[in-house]
Amino acid sequence: MIKKCLFPVAGYGTRFLPATKAMPKEILPILDKPLVQYAVEEAAEAGLCDVGFVTGRGKRAIEDHFDTSYELEHQIAGTGKEKALEGIRALIEQCTFSYTRQTTMRGLGDAILKGEAVIGDEPFGVVLADDLCIGDGRGVLAQMVGLYNQYRCSIVAIEEVPPDQTSSYGVIDGEKISDQLVRVTNMVEKPAPEDAPTNLAIIGRYILTPDIFDILRSTEPGKNGEVQITDALMEQASQGCVMAYKFSGRRFDCGSVSGYVEATNYFYENLFDEHP
Repeated sequence: MIKKCLFPVAGYGTRFLPATKAMPKEILPILDKPLVQYAVEEAAEAGLCDVGFVTGRGKRAIEDHFDTSYELEHQIAGTGKEKALEGIRALIEQCTFSYTRQTTMRGLGDAILKGEAVIGDEPFGVVLADDLCIGDGRGVLAQMVGLYNQYRCSIVAIEEVPPDQTSSYGVIDGEKISDQLVRVTNMVEKPAPEDAPTNLAIIGRYILTPDIFDILRSTEPGKNGEVQITDALMEQASQGCVMAYKFSGRRFDCGSVSGYVEATNYFYENLFDEHP
């Protein structure tokens, strides 16, 4: 049973400067809730309540968000504003939170390897809070946990992207198992459109088996001098099995301004409790 989830949150968020100069990009709100809270809620829904963050300099606000603010609680006690904290209070009660640091930005693979200290020798989820996902019935991570219980191997979430956008993603190819499931035989990090094997792009949801840590330790830096999780997963696929899952739901790329605005508009129109 998977209980742990890792959140790599050490990045600088340069696409949102100057807003992210002093504030973590993961704290940027979609309406009245920060991106990272949506992500932790998705993990908790899937039963992954042991939460680990791989942080960096300037990320203290994330730790503070998942902690009790006694001064604030005192100020709003007995007022209607208390209701606004019900969700985060419940999450703090439900989950445990651990933190470790990535002191040098060396890619997602390196960030996941740094997370070994809080994960240990167990299968675990990985969520990139930039990718805000709405599941169809169940959250994306909950869907993937169900698949893991069946296949017992690493699983990556994928979606089809326009061919001219493959250079922004890891792209997979493989043996089609069903309309939603592919056994991975090839994986390329940010290929040019003419070099992409398919238009099936990996998004920020993973279930990883713990042998990924040993593979990452021996993975040489790849594109941009960073340790790429796609290289490690390709090695894992060659040794055994990695599945790619075309999830049921919708994803917003909140690492880009356009995706962030799209998510804000969607949540306001469809999910915001105070919408007139």
